[in-house]
Amino acid sequence: MRKARYYLLVIMLMGLIEGMSQTEIWQKKELAFESAIEYTNPIYDLKEFYANFISPSGVPHRINGFWDGEGIFKVRFAPTEIGTWHYQTVCSDDKSGLGGEEGSFVCVASTSDLDIYKRGSIKRDIGAYHLQYSDATPFFFTACTAWNGALKSTEEEWEEYLKHRVENNYNVIQFVTTQWRGCEKDSRGEVAFTGSGRINLNTDFFKRMDAKIDRINAHGLVAAPVLLWALPQSTGREFSPGYYLPQEEAIALARYMVARFGANQVIWILGGDGRYTREYEQRWKNIGRGVFADDPPGIVAQHPHGSLWIGEEYKDEDWLDIIGYQSSHNKSERVIDWINKGPMATTWDKLPPRPIINMEPNYEEIRYEFDDTDVRNASYWSIFATPISGIAYGHNGIWPWIQKEGEPVENHGRQGDRTPSTWDKAIDFPGSIQIGYLSSFIQEFNWWELSPNLKLLVHQPGNKVYNHFISLVSDDSASIILAYTPIQQRVTIRNPKGHTYDGRWFNPVGNKFMKANLQIEGHTVSATPPSEQDYILILER
Repeated sequence: MRKARYYLLVIMLMGLIEGMSQTEIWQKKELAFESAIEYTNPIYDLKEFYANFISPSGVPHRINGFWDGEGIFKVRFAPTEIGTWHYQTVCSDDKSGLGGEEGSFVCVASTSDLDIYKRGSIKRDIGAYHLQYSDATPFFFTACTAWNGALKSTEEEWEEYLKHRVENNYNVIQFVTTQWRGCEKDSRGEVAFTGSGRINLNTDFFKRMDAKIDRINAHGLVAAPVLLWALPQSTGREFSPGYYLPQEEAIALARYMVARFGANQVIWILGGDGRYTREYEQRWKNIGRGVFADDPPGIVAQHPHGSLWIGEEYKDEDWLDIIGYQSSHNKSERVIDWINKGPMATTWDKLPPRPIINMEPNYEEIRYEFDDTDVRNASYWSIFATPISGIAYGHNGIWPWIQKEGEPVENHGRQGDRTPSTWDKAIDFPGSIQIGYLSSFIQEFNWWELSPNLKLLVHQPGNKVYNHFISLVSDDSASIILAYTPIQQRVTIRNPKGHTYDGRWFNPVGNKFMKANLQIEGHTVSATPPSEQDYILILER
């Protein structure tokens, strides 16, 4: 009799579990609710609406909700544990009927082959200079910059672009989520919000953005949305919310987007092209603290304007996970020395560990001065100037999403009679393909163990000729050494412990390895690249 009751109880429990909705781990779970009250402007009229989720192991997660038009409010969440989750909604307005809603769902194992679901969301461990998946697999940030891509592309264009980026070893897409100086309106002629001192949201605009972000993740790519473009000078700055919105409105707008997109696989870029130091420093610290006060899902980067270093000023800001910088679109001595000998290279080991990433090096075809060589130079110098963590690529036809020959770039002036290539041609430019080669090459090694070690270099030609700079990284024991030379020149490396090395060259243009002819003289190892271009020398014990 007891056995019969036991089996009946098991059957009933199984039925209850089967009756619960199921969501795969790391995938989006959406809850929708209808308010009993019609609000004039919900982001002001409703102070708080969120859900408390309790994981199977008892860990609480507060997830803010958002208004989705008319009387509909939603909460989106990506579960992080397998098992039964419970939730309860909380609302500051008892009359709305949005608070006190309870429920459960079952999180099941992922059936996806995509790393963002198989390995889990991107995170940063305290004390690490690199990013990783939730299962601790290192993640080499390889971004393509499509600032206007999600705003201007058709569905078919977006699919073609994302498929191409995956095929060429990119794993992050950087894009802007509202109107800004480079795109005053989206493809429908609409904006994300209106107003300044008091803003009104366009939920239809954000629904279209939802779909574009979902497609990024559907291709296994991480979405890196810029929440608040912020350049405080140049034509069109009045269209960029991070520049002209009052502080509290900037916080409210960004918090709305974080709540809306937070169940996707994301890396937030809080500000775009902004000045985050001096007179703007406290404003942006306040915005960062306000937007990420509830510790929402996703990690956070900042994208400053050209040649601005924020590492020292923001070293104690807990909400900031990635120190982004922009070396700018320039190949002068000042800029190349700034990459190789500037604050990134000289202070990274004196600051709390964080990934340090050049999020905007030379764009291919910008001002028609920069080709794939300039893209490679800036990119390899950047990743070797600090502990290796990642790089971003840009093209002057991709980021503005040029769809027709002769189409100008909004608010960026004309450059003589020339206009950029269309986005679909630009994705096949040599530098676009070669940054994919860079990503594949770096991931041949335990790159997360590599950091700058210029003391191993016997001669630094960059001290005499700035753009001949050789950059070098190694692991702690010098068991593996990678040295990037921008031209054909002799590379001589100290070998004080007398290690025996195998030597190879990597050709970053042709994506090929070849044996290096090493010359051993006492405690040094030397080699000269096989042809007149840039190469990476690889020494392995």
